[in-house]
Amino acid sequence: MTDQTIFALASGRGRAGIAVVRVSGPDAAAALARIAGRLPPPRRAHLARLSDGDGEVLDEGLVLWFPAPGSFTGEDTAELHLHGGRAVTDGVLAVLGRCPGLRPAEPGEFSRRAFANGKLDLTAAEGLADLVAAETAAQRRQALRQMGGALARLYEGWRQRLVGALAQVEAAIDFADEDIPDDLEKRVRATAAGLAAEVGAHLADGRRGERLREGIDIAIVGPPNAGKSSLLNALVGRAAAIVSPHPGTTRDVIEVALDLGGYPVVLADTAGLRVPVEAIESEGIARARRWAGEADVRLVVLDGAVWPRSDAEALALANGDDVVVVNKADLFAPAAAEKYLQVVGREALAVSARTGAGLDTLVRALETKVATRFDATAVPALTRARHRQALERCRDALEQAVWGGGAELVAEDLRCAAEALGRITGRVDVEEILDRIFREFCIGK
Repeated sequence: MTDQTIFALASGRGRAGIAVVRVSGPDAAAALARIAGRLPPPRRAHLARLSDGDGEVLDEGLVLWFPAPGSFTGEDTAELHLHGGRAVTDGVLAVLGRCPGLRPAEPGEFSRRAFANGKLDLTAAEGLADLVAAETAAQRRQALRQMGGALARLYEGWRQRLVGALAQVEAAIDFADEDIPDDLEKRVRATAAGLAAEVGAHLADGRRGERLREGIDIAIVGPPNAGKSSLLNALVGRAAAIVSPHPGTTRDVIEVALDLGGYPVVLADTAGLRVPVEAIESEGIARARRWAGEADVRLVVLDGAVWPRSDAEALALANGDDVVVVNKADLFAPAAAEKYLQVVGREALAVSARTGAGLDTLVRALETKVATRFDATAVPALTRARHRQALERCRDALEQAVWGGGAELVAEDLRCAAEALGRITGRVDVEEILDRIFREFCIGK
């Protein structure tokens, strides 16, 4: 398919100040010369009057020419920077569609060609897709690190060590009559053990990278009428949940996406924890407990208006990583604050969802909690399920090499481990996973 020339609108659809059309392939030069009148100097913006080839002017804009291999795709590439009106972009795309050898690009086809031409490995391509989809600063930082090769360098370093160990084992097998060091097998097994430990530690990251891509779950749990829904509304700045003085109002889990200090989070308001009085409430409480058990962070809300009523069930869900608040701080005297904030021997925050008192402190506490657990600037985090599956296969093969049988079996285990690593970056035949990766991209990327 790379003998064909593709084109697409690389910027978003709709009226805008600027629109960018990208063309890549062997006929890109002819198409650019036809629409712009001539081929501009390489890698220099050139102001040109764009026409349909029959004398009608479509627009006046900037054109750029990137001859192969010095382009994003590694192919001859042209870019047209147009005014962003629909009539302009549709007119230019129509002219390109009539050029010999050109066809519209499929989703992700530019990036796939960049991979095929060695401009990107698979992890960098995935990082590029994540960067386009990033909605928070933390997601942007993680995507940039991955696109810049942080994961690829880590995995390629491991693969090179594996290849070195495998070469030693195969040499021992092929040249058994030669003078082979007696401790060769021991050294190879030690290398495999060390790599297995490193891969295992990388896997035991609490799914940090995956959670950062998808959104970090924060469950708001507590007894009925503690003000959980009011607190959710106060944190997101709108009436996302219904508030009522009657206990049991919240029957289902209400999820709201939020940018919390640059991190993508999903706040979930859950049903009040108590002995249910009907079947629907019972299901709501069961869902609340499931959310509380699976959430990345729990925000435990207690009712300061009826203190010191025991909230043992809510507190039983909390652990040392959770944030505990006593709500309705406007209803108890400041002099009694210390008593209210000593929750079964642990600290809590005093807040009032009604007046907003203490909300800034609560937001900072949540930001700190999330940033500590999901820091995007630490060791590169694996970001996709396919990475995790391949690394698990790699670790299992390495552990088998440590405790397995003779040299032939050790060599086969090392080959399997190296292949699993190579499948992450694309250093082996990965044709069956390319479509799944690149179809996530938008047209024009």
